[in-house]
Amino acid sequence: MATKLKIKKGDKVKVIAGDDKGKEGEVLQVLPKKNAVLVSGCKLAKKTVKPTEENKEGGFKKKEMPIDISNVQKIEG
Repeated sequence: MATKLKIKKGDKVKVIAGDDKGKEGEVLQVLPKKNAVLVSGCKLAKKTVKPTEENKEGGFKKKEMPIDISNVQKIEG
């Protein structure tokens, strides 16, 4: 049984620990099994994209990575 989380998709949060400490963003996705969240503009990683029919060039794409839920704080408002 998964634990109930107090942070939901669409909430405004502030990162309180890690490399992105102090940044604010909106929750894009909640991952209850991993006890983590995806926050827009925080913990970005470069992912390689292969060329395809739609994307002729390929290259790099920035993607948000999960942040542990204990490292974010909900902002009232």
